[in-house]
Amino acid sequence: MSDQGLQPEGEDELGGELGDEDGGAGVSETGHPDLFFNRELSWLAFNRRVLAEAQNADYPLLERLRFLSISGSNLDEFTMVRVAGLAGQAARQIDEISIDGRTPSQQLGAIREAVTELVAAQQAILEVLTAQLPEAGIRIMGEERLDKAEAEWLARYFTEHVMLVLTPQAIDPAHPFPFVANQGMGIMFSLTRISDGASVTEMVLIPPALPRFVRLPGKDAVWISIVDLIRRHAAILFPGFRNVGNGVFRVLRDSDMEIEEDAEDLVRYFRTAIQRRRRGKVIQLQIQENFDPAAEALLRANIGVEDALVLGMSGQFDFNGLAAIIDEERPDLKFEPYSPRYPERILEHDGDCFAAIREKDIVIHHPYESFEVVIDFLRQAAKDPDVVAIKQTLYRAGKQSAVIAALIAAAEAGKSVTAVVELKARFDEEQNLLWASQLERAGVQVIYGFVDWKTHAKVSMVVRREGESYRTYCHFGTGNYHPVTARIYTDLSFFTAAPKAARDAGQLFNFITGYVEPKGCEFLSISPITLRKKLYECIDAETELAKAGKPATIWAKFNSLTDEGLIERFYVASQAGVEIRLVVRGICCLRPGLPGISETITVKSIIGRFLEHSRIWAFGNGAPLPGRRARVFISSADGMSRNLDRRVEVLVPIRNATVHDQVLGQVMLANLIDTEQSWVLAPDGTYRRLEPGPKPFNLHRYFMTNPSLSGRGAALASGRKVPKLALRRGGGR
Repeated sequence: MSDQGLQPEGEDELGGELGDEDGGAGVSETGHPDLFFNRELSWLAFNRRVLAEAQNADYPLLERLRFLSISGSNLDEFTMVRVAGLAGQAARQIDEISIDGRTPSQQLGAIREAVTELVAAQQAILEVLTAQLPEAGIRIMGEERLDKAEAEWLARYFTEHVMLVLTPQAIDPAHPFPFVANQGMGIMFSLTRISDGASVTEMVLIPPALPRFVRLPGKDAVWISIVDLIRRHAAILFPGFRNVGNGVFRVLRDSDMEIEEDAEDLVRYFRTAIQRRRRGKVIQLQIQENFDPAAEALLRANIGVEDALVLGMSGQFDFNGLAAIIDEERPDLKFEPYSPRYPERILEHDGDCFAAIREKDIVIHHPYESFEVVIDFLRQAAKDPDVVAIKQTLYRAGKQSAVIAALIAAAEAGKSVTAVVELKARFDEEQNLLWASQLERAGVQVIYGFVDWKTHAKVSMVVRREGESYRTYCHFGTGNYHPVTARIYTDLSFFTAAPKAARDAGQLFNFITGYVEPKGCEFLSISPITLRKKLYECIDAETELAKAGKPATIWAKFNSLTDEGLIERFYVASQAGVEIRLVVRGICCLRPGLPGISETITVKSIIGRFLEHSRIWAFGNGAPLPGRRARVFISSADGMSRNLDRRVEVLVPIRNATVHDQVLGQVMLANLIDTEQSWVLAPDGTYRRLEPGPKPFNLHRYFMTNPSLSGRGAALASGRKVPKLALRRGGGR
């Protein structure tokens, strides 16, 4: 995936990581698979909610096109990872039963039906948006006739910029069928040689270096797809032949990457595995409707589509290609630009991060508050002569990473720098190998973590000499150290100099670098060791309070909820009378509102301008929420088995009173009372868009227009108005 727009590298655009196979599979211990939603179908329902934003008439036109593009790239990754995994299980006759009681083959059947419907909806919405674009001065050429100037410019552009890059290949016994790479797109031409009338089939693969859309010169934005450009100029490409017909196709291959337990060298293994990924088994073949039957048969026979999903396409094949059009310099057709605020607490200390953190804990709310403060934290550490050591986890850092530059600068300045680089971050493996190499050359001690587990925790620690002793400053995040996605993901950065946090962070790094299992942690809960146990203890405590007739409430926010054990714990708590409000943006296997099972549980999903990504847990602790008595945590982990059992994650308690109020009474509460971007999950698995009501509330707009969390205290002290959020019964404001 690319860095542009809302596209996180290696993550489905608005859904969080699709990633490795999530555990927790198998029918519930209660023997009732109907108590759970299917993981894959729940994800497809999420992507339908993303696609629905492309129909939102309140959004600017190019932003609607962006959501359509996002839904398409999401679906590509889902196919290459999740569908590929199920297809592999079915081929090997592994009848692992899903949480809702389905075999891989049964899931594939349901997925094929849902994907076919989703693709048809995408094409229909594209037609609507394409019809509206000309009114705004943007036109995407179809098969209409061109005027003379357009035709001449396109012919010249094709000859000078496209034709030399193309390699037409005849398909016959003398020419082996070319390999079509993952996400590769091509055109099959059925030709007749004019000299003797012989029939010839030619394939033209479209190199990834060519732009997917070409803009014609001129004030008005006129675009043509690379496919249509090539087809229009078949006579130039194939002189001496008559073009009888042509058809476009696109291939998606298995991109899953299994890690061998006995891999002797992870770096060498991943370099080889990345190459293998490009040649994985075909999972989906997209072909243009009315494709020539003989050419289609030839294509099917040579690329191997025995078990693949074959989709007939009527319009756009590669929705990622729409990025060029979306990036048009048309501010009137996009969201009003937003510039994050620099945290006021840091500014109050003249930009000295360490002084601000020493005074008291700080929480930063991205993207409303700039991610630059995290980079400045590391830059200051690199330059500070009193800093002796920096330790940093890196899961995804992006292509242009100021974080990497800061770590390199620190190492070159003589600091002891340790970087835990996760090679298994899906679709970022190649980039992370590059960063690891650069870090090592600069003298950074690079660690690749565990073979079986991913290191997904977002932790940075800086050890500084102060007087006769050392003080450690820690950063714990809910999101990646990725400056690009930090502008579009809503995440929390928590800074503290608490000695307990420092000691536990040190144990965490020793665990990753030297397999020294943490003992007696005072602050952090760490998966896969204690995080699940901690969550269970907190849920069980609320259950016991409810049984005793005391207030019992759980609020939680994460990207996905699929873990069977966690869901069953919620069911038990609900049956005891615990009020549970969940904000789950993407996949949710929990079935809310079932009589006698989950009556007190509500689930909502928020889809909007920013990608909701922070993970928050709040437990009432015997008092109504929000309240000072609540136990509040932020985390790098979602409610998935992989996060709790097969990844290194952290659960961070929020104990500072000010930060506690900010996370619970502002961020979490705003998510719960949002009405403009919220969808509510029904017991039957359908999602209903929430009615805005007489007093609509948009949490993204709220945080864009109100004082930063880190400056809220100063705002109040100066008499500035800071709205107070409140939760009405029934979830309203």
